[in-house]
Amino acid sequence: MKLKEDISSGDDDNDIRKLLQDELKDLMETSVKLENKLISLLIPKDADDERNVILEIRAGTGGDEAALFASDLLLMYRKYAENRKWKFEIMSVSYNGLGGVKEVVIMVSGKKVFASMRFESGVHRVQRVPETESSGRLHTSAATVAVLPEAKDVDVKINEKDIRVDVYRSSGPGGQSVNCTDSAVRITHIPTGIVVTQQDEKSQHKNKAKAMKVLMARLYEQEKRKQSSSISSMRKKQIGSGDRSERIRTYNFPQTRITDHRINFTTHRMESILKEGMLDEIVGELIKYDEELKVKDFLENS
Repeated sequence: MKLKEDISSGDDDNDIRKLLQDELKDLMETSVKLENKLISLLIPKDADDERNVILEIRAGTGGDEAALFASDLLLMYRKYAENRKWKFEIMSVSYNGLGGVKEVVIMVSGKKVFASMRFESGVHRVQRVPETESSGRLHTSAATVAVLPEAKDVDVKINEKDIRVDVYRSSGPGGQSVNCTDSAVRITHIPTGIVVTQQDEKSQHKNKAKAMKVLMARLYEQEKRKQSSSISSMRKKQIGSGDRSERIRTYNFPQTRITDHRINFTTHRMESILKEGMLDEIVGELIKYDEELKVKDFLENS
C-alpha cells in the first residue's frame, strides 16, 4: 500500500508522518467496517424477522409489586409500538386488586416487529421502593416477557384429536360472572400440555380463534427452539437464549438506571424508556451485537 510506503520511507517531518499514520488508521477501520457489512449482507436473515408477534407479559416474583411492574412494561411496549406505527391489540388481560397486570397477551402487528422485539424475551427485574412500602425499603421483583413470532397455518399443523376445548362462563375481578353465556374458551394441547385460555370476547367463536392463534405461536416457538438448539449454540449462549427464565434486564429506580446484562449496556434514560417507549437505543445495541456475533460465526466456520 502506497500509504504504508510513505510512512516507512523515513520522512523526517513528524507532522506529515502523524497525518499519514492517522489516515492509515482511518482507512483500516473503514475497511474492517465495510468487510463486516459485506459479510452481514451475505448471512441469511432470520425468516421470522418480518413476522408479527404475540407478546406475553406475566407478573413474576414480588406479589402486587411485580404486577405493577408488569403494567409498567405493558405501557412501555404500547408506547414503543405507537412510536413504530405498529398495531397493538390486547388479546387477553387479568389484573390484580391494585390495577397491576397479572398476565396480558398482546398481538403486535406491523413492519419487522419480530426483528425489533426478539431480544425482549426473558426476566425483567425491577428494584424500587413500592408505593405501599411505609418503611421505604428497596424491593426487588420481576416480570417475565415472551415474544413469539406469529405462526401461520403452513408452519404449524394441529390435529383436532390432539386438542381438548373446554368452554365456561367468563369471569371478571372477584370471580363475578361477566355474561350469561359460556363464551370463555380453554384449549389444551394434549401432546405438549400447553394450555391457552381466552375470555375477553363475548363470542365463543372469537375467543377460540384467538386462543388457537396463541397456541400456534407457542407450538411454533417450541419447534424452533428444538431446531436451533444445536445451531450457533455459542452465539445463542453469548447473547442469551431468549428463554423467559433468563434474567436479561434490571430497572433500578433509585439510580434511574436500566442495565441489559447480556451486553453490559447501561442507560439512565429510564423515564423516557418506560413512559414513552424510547427503546430504540437498547434494541439497536442488541441488534448490533447480534450481527457482530453472526459475522464472527461466519468467519470462524467459513
